[in-house]
Amino acid sequence: MHVYDGIDDKLAGWLTSQPVFFVATAPRAEDGHVNVSPKGMAGTFAVFGPRRVGYLDYYGSGSETIAHLRDNGRITLMFAAFTGRPTIVRLYGRGRLVLTQDPEFPELRKAFAKQRITAQRAIVMVELDRVSDSCGYAVPLMDFVADRTVLDLRQEKKGPAVYREYPETKNATSIDGLPALGDLGDRTREPLPPGQPA
Repeated sequence: MHVYDGIDDKLAGWLTSQPVFFVATAPRAEDGHVNVSPKGMAGTFAVFGPRRVGYLDYYGSGSETIAHLRDNGRITLMFAAFTGRPTIVRLYGRGRLVLTQDPEFPELRKAFAKQRITAQRAIVMVELDRVSDSCGYAVPLMDFVADRTVLDLRQEKKGPAVYREYPETKNATSIDGLPALGDLGDRTREPLPPGQPA
């Protein structure tokens, strides 16, 4: 195991080239559920500095990460090499949400190569307090074929108006009842394009 002072250019290149990473969070309550979410889609992860990273978050069926970050801020991102040298890198830190209507969202959004704006939920920004690697000897070798396009196609087909209701419906609370987006109002709502019915 090696603990880094931070993310240098070489490590940043490795992190941003991985096709998938995993996000782990947990509520403060002892009886709450720990959550692990896989994240993919090229261009949704960015390194902002040696101890600052972020990922672009789109609407989905749940909102566990958001609820846990609001509850206590703890988060770990894990990257694993499925080709090449067997390596696992974990990024530990404190996360916060930058919602679509927050003043800093437009500037931070420029760092991400993913261009689709329909169904953007937030940018999860993480201030890192530990960057470390470990061997990935037990991680299988697998070939990356392509990013799935299902989420893009589904969300584009539904259109932006549908996702204006998600904060109060599908993304209101965590499975443990912690507040996620339901109480944040217009901070979560992307403006609709001209002519788009509300």
